[in-house]
Amino acid sequence: MDKGIPKPEYPRPQMVREEWMNLNGEWEFEFDDEDKGKEEEWFLNHSYSRRIQVPFAYQSKRSGIHITDFHDIVWYKREIESKELTPGKRYLLHFQAVDYQAELWVNGSYVGIHRGGHVSFTFEITPYLKEGNNVITLRVEDDSENLELPRGKQFWKETSENIFYTRTTGIWQTVWLEPVNDIYMERIRMTPDVDRKMIRMDIQLDKKAEAFLDVEISYGGKRMVCDTVSIFKGRTVREFKLDQNINKEWEHKFYEWTPDNPVLFDVKFSLKSGEVLQDEASSYFAMRKVSVENGRFLLNNRPCYQKMLLDQGYWRDSLMTAPDDEALIKDIMLCKEMGFNGARKHQKIEEERYFYWADKLGFLVWAEFPNAYIYSERYVENMIPEWIEAMTRDYNHPCIVAWVPLNESWGVDSIMCREEEQAHASSMYYLTKSLDTTRMVISNDGWNHTHSDLLTIHDYDCDGEVLRGRYASLDRILNDMPTNRTLFAKGHHYEGQPIIVSEFGGIAYKKNSDSGWGYANADSDEEFEEKYKEVVDSLLTSPLVQGFVYTQLCDVEQEINGLLTYDREPKLPMEKIRAINQGKK
Repeated sequence: MDKGIPKPEYPRPQMVREEWMNLNGEWEFEFDDEDKGKEEEWFLNHSYSRRIQVPFAYQSKRSGIHITDFHDIVWYKREIESKELTPGKRYLLHFQAVDYQAELWVNGSYVGIHRGGHVSFTFEITPYLKEGNNVITLRVEDDSENLELPRGKQFWKETSENIFYTRTTGIWQTVWLEPVNDIYMERIRMTPDVDRKMIRMDIQLDKKAEAFLDVEISYGGKRMVCDTVSIFKGRTVREFKLDQNINKEWEHKFYEWTPDNPVLFDVKFSLKSGEVLQDEASSYFAMRKVSVENGRFLLNNRPCYQKMLLDQGYWRDSLMTAPDDEALIKDIMLCKEMGFNGARKHQKIEEERYFYWADKLGFLVWAEFPNAYIYSERYVENMIPEWIEAMTRDYNHPCIVAWVPLNESWGVDSIMCREEEQAHASSMYYLTKSLDTTRMVISNDGWNHTHSDLLTIHDYDCDGEVLRGRYASLDRILNDMPTNRTLFAKGHHYEGQPIIVSEFGGIAYKKNSDSGWGYANADSDEEFEEKYKEVVDSLLTSPLVQGFVYTQLCDVEQEINGLLTYDREPKLPMEKIRAINQGKK
């Protein structure tokens, strides 16, 4: 792989094939403010006036354009020579994320459309390819001011302010081409059963075919399973026992995944039809269980206190696109060095490489959907398919321990009393549960919960005495209304869920030239340390709180309430933050 190409790493670590082509790098690019590209058939013949570095959005510095004005329709063009392709193969064109609506043409022929700005999607382009030069054209439409679209922290005004940031339009994750044979593995969903020491695999091929799948599972280089699965009509389900007699590891710590011990099992798949090898891929899984018993949050049947950071997933020069794998690793390792064991990925579906490194390095993640801001039938139609796509893609990652479809009533602002919005929040809870019973689901993070596995609370009071009093008793917790909102929507009530303060702190400290705001202010290292210790100690001493999410990992644009600067420089020595998080005096 050419190291000069932006983001050269394999983009789908849960299903790795050896052969692929990274299409990141320079593409032709055009704004279409008058929406005339279709009428003028830009997909057939157009002289594009700009060049852009994919996968960076045009609003970012790394794109080479760096314009933050509204341009809601953009076009991309890229050419591929047939000599770069393998004859006799089918070709899948993958887009890891394009915001928001993407339409694809290949050699002037219309291929398809995808709606949803934060998830991966694929088109098979085999029928459209030809000998010689092949032209890929993508039209993207992203309504900057449409509050019914899932947008997360992307602001609907041209200048960032308050809690909202610069928008992302168009391609913002890796684009790549993958050759496959006549039959291939479309998806393998892996569900661990820690108590039975079994791994279940739901296997799905791309078509209704008969085939045999060789499955090899290894741990620390030693094979534990080597079996052949018969597949009929393109689908089957199989469970495999992980026999501890094979590797002689009898203690749970040798096979159960935790932040301190991120044990992963390697898997190799070989798909055959008759004597023909159709597909090969590698993957991995972990034995990890999330549950609640007697009001306690458990990881692998043991209490787990979640010490997490709110992570917006923004970078100064590349916005929502991580510049490289090193940036993802750095964020996780900085969190762990400061004594945190996880992050709540806020209002963003992060790229698969992030979840891969969280799996590998041992880091808990709450996966959260980027919300819209107005409730309507159109909003519901926009949200649900994309949420299902996100869950389907990221189901196998052991680092993800909670799904968060809604945050702070965004998109359901009248949820306190309005039946339709309560029904929507509840439906998102049950929809999520219907697709995944192995994780926690938080119906509406922060307040006005309906049905929820965790009682999560947002509380930006930075007075330690107030916080200690509030979280000393259940009665105070349920009735204090720290944001002047009830914790449950009308008709819903507390049912013994674990209590986690999932946003708090947000102390602003200007460490460099960046100016901005926070929920409280500090003017020196000493004051920042003192205020941070005050809010963290108040939660650590609570007999009822089982975890927290501090706001936030790093400064972002006008917000200067991070423990790190926007460029990921610590504002305090990390050992001091770690000592506070560990409750040391």
